[in-house]
Amino acid sequence: MKIMRLLAILGGILFLLFGCGGKSDFSGNDGEMDWPLFRGDAALSGYTNTKLPKKPKLLWTFKSDVRTVSSPVVDKGTTYWCDRRGLVRGVDINGKETFKYDFQTAVEATPMIYDSVLYIGRIDGYMSAISLAKRDTIWNYETMGQVSASPNLTKFGKRKAVVFGSYDNYLYCVDAKTGEMLSQFESGYYLNGAAALWKGHVIFGGCDSWVRIIDCQTGIQTDSLLLDAYVPASPAIMGDYCYVGDYSGSIYKLMLENGKIIRHKKIVTGNSESGSFVSVPAISSEAYYFVTGDRHLTSMSRKTGKENWKYMMKGNMGESSPVVCDDKVIICTKTGIVSILDAESGELLWEYDTGEQIVGSPAIIKNHFFILTTKGTLFCFGKD
Repeated sequence: MKIMRLLAILGGILFLLFGCGGKSDFSGNDGEMDWPLFRGDAALSGYTNTKLPKKPKLLWTFKSDVRTVSSPVVDKGTTYWCDRRGLVRGVDINGKETFKYDFQTAVEATPMIYDSVLYIGRIDGYMSAISLAKRDTIWNYETMGQVSASPNLTKFGKRKAVVFGSYDNYLYCVDAKTGEMLSQFESGYYLNGAAALWKGHVIFGGCDSWVRIIDCQTGIQTDSLLLDAYVPASPAIMGDYCYVGDYSGSIYKLMLENGKIIRHKKIVTGNSESGSFVSVPAISSEAYYFVTGDRHLTSMSRKTGKENWKYMMKGNMGESSPVVCDDKVIICTKTGIVSILDAESGELLWEYDTGEQIVGSPAIIKNHFFILTTKGTLFCFGKD
């Protein structure tokens, strides 16, 4: 513990020396051939202006037959994920496997891709950076607990930094090129969800039930909020508003200003019917969309807080999170059903039964979307 405290102090000094621009190169999905990280953008909003095909058709499937809980990410049309055995796969837009890299250790986290480098956390406590071109390890950064959280990317002065949490209770910021530790912040318990970026700050929740805001310029916590239960998933941010759920099923709306939570409100109260909350809300300019344990996808107005519509899904919702694609919402159930609904009315427009369990979230690119099942089957849908 003494060593960890010394490292934390050193990390804080480095944080102050190098500073942080607080911005990310992932300002949003550009609607072309990339979905580079969990939820599509650095704010983890789950929103893209990319339109889904009007009548999606299954173009192909790729079967690995190895269990995974990862969500897929896409770089230049090639979809990547890692399975429980530690094998990273890349499958191109035509369904051909073009990339393999074996960690030979268990991996659960969703990867992130930036500048032809794949970053991914491992159960043995490492965050690894892999060159997609050379198919080799660039660096490994060791933590003292498993890394299940997806990484994010921010700027530290002239450096780019990878931000992620670990089960050793720390949030880490490491140099994206070298793996050098720039800063670490100690929370009260495990960090299971990804950190979201907002105006020079990192926002994340933890298993200690706190939502925290860290200033990227100083490495200092600028504000925090204690929720009713622990936070197993990630926050979602659009503009100056952050939406986050706790495990009891409650959802909170936080208004942010100058690194502070200036107002907060519990907008959904968890109960025995709503069940545990492990999904991440999706946000558009008009509404936010969330799932509950009672098998519903719900849309609520961001302006009035009133329910727009509520749609009962065919099966347990599980951990998969919805994605808003311009005027439609795509959502997966744990039982394997993929559904597309009209974002304004909640009308069911399209549905497909994969026949396999789904816990990951969809990835969306131009004219295509991808669904990865826990059995390791990648489904590619596109125009009819």
